[in-house]
Amino acid sequence: MTVNVYETDRALSEYLLFHYGEASDVLPFDFGPRDAVGFPARCVNVCLDTSLLPAKARALDLGCAVGRASFELARYCTEVVGIDYSQHFIRAAAQLKKMGRLGFDRIDEGLLTSRCVAEVAPDIDRMRVHFEVGDAMRLRSTLGNFDVVLAANLLCRVEEPLKLVLKFPELVRPGGQLVITTPCTWTREFTPSANWLGGYERDGRRFDTFETLNKFLASDFTLLRTRDLPFLLREHARKYQWCVAQASVWQRK
Repeated sequence: MTVNVYETDRALSEYLLFHYGEASDVLPFDFGPRDAVGFPARCVNVCLDTSLLPAKARALDLGCAVGRASFELARYCTEVVGIDYSQHFIRAAAQLKKMGRLGFDRIDEGLLTSRCVAEVAPDIDRMRVHFEVGDAMRLRSTLGNFDVVLAANLLCRVEEPLKLVLKFPELVRPGGQLVITTPCTWTREFTPSANWLGGYERDGRRFDTFETLNKFLASDFTLLRTRDLPFLLREHARKYQWCVAQASVWQRK
C-alpha cells in the first residue's frame, strides 16, 4: 500500500517549520538564503493588493497545508476557508486555530530532533478561519465564491491542473483576486505528463506554465503582476530545498 507522503509525521514536521519557523529555527548558520523563509506569509503579504478588497472580504486558501497563509489572509478578510487534502495537515491547522500554538519536533540529524513551537501571531483573529479536508479537484458544491483565492504551489501537485485552472473563474468574484504560485515542478508522480501545463516541447515549440495560465485565464482575468518568490524547505540541519516559485496575481473581470 502506497503511503501518502503528506500524511506522515515527517512531512508534518517539515511543513510546520516551513510555515511557522523563524529564520533562526530553519537555518542554524549565519549564512544562507534567509529571504526564502516565511514563504506562505509572503504569498499573502507580498502578492495581495489589499486596496482592492471589499470591507467584508471572503478568502479561499486552496491547498492550505498547515494553515499559515490562511491565518495571514485573516488579517484582511473576515472569512477564510482553508482546504487541504491531507487530514494530518488539517488536524494540525485546526489545533493552531484552537490553541494558537502547536509543538513539534524539528529533525536535526538522523534520529536527533529539537522541540519547536508553531505559533499564530497574536494580532490575528483565528476565529475568522475555517479549515476542512477537501480535494481541490472535487470541491464541495456549497463552497461559493470569494474575493481572494490563493493556490500556492498547488498546480503541479494535482492530477488535472487545467481542470483546476478552468474552475477559478467560478471561484473568484468579479473584481476579486486570484494568486497563483508554482515552482513548475512537473513530475509524473503527481501529474500525468499529458496533463502538464508546461515543461515540455511539442512540434518544435517549447511550452511553459505561465504561457498556459495566461492562455486559459486571460478571457476572465486581468493580469496584475508577476514576481519570483523564493522558498526554503528544510529536510534536516544540513539539507535543504531552495526553490523559486513563479507568482502571478490576477483580477477577475
